[in-house]
Amino acid sequence: MRYAIPCVNGKLCMHFGHCQEFVLIDTDDEKKSITNTQKLVPPPHEPGVLPQWLHEQGANVIIAGGMGSRAQQLFQANDIQVVTGAPSDDPAAIVNIYMNGSLETGTNACDH
Repeated sequence: MRYAIPCVNGKLCMHFGHCQEFVLIDTDDEKKSITNTQKLVPPPHEPGVLPQWLHEQGANVIIAGGMGSRAQQLFQANDIQVVTGAPSDDPAAIVNIYMNGSLETGTNACDH
């Protein structure tokens, strides 16, 4: 499984479109462990660009603080599961908590 975490200053960015980088985290879901971490600078934020780009990077899940409904639809159209309302934290910690089924999500931090 490959997770995409939008980050700013090393922590999850509350709005995916405003991030400095994406941290892509590969996992072994059976062992519930992280196998690889990669940081990539995304292309400029324009409608529809990031979902396609992350699909090309092999992302299966995006975990974000906030995301508009249109962006969520575009990610789903690119076969990427969307999780919103995640806290601003270290990307590896977020993925570990998610894999263990205990990620507490709050309100989607984006309302457009």
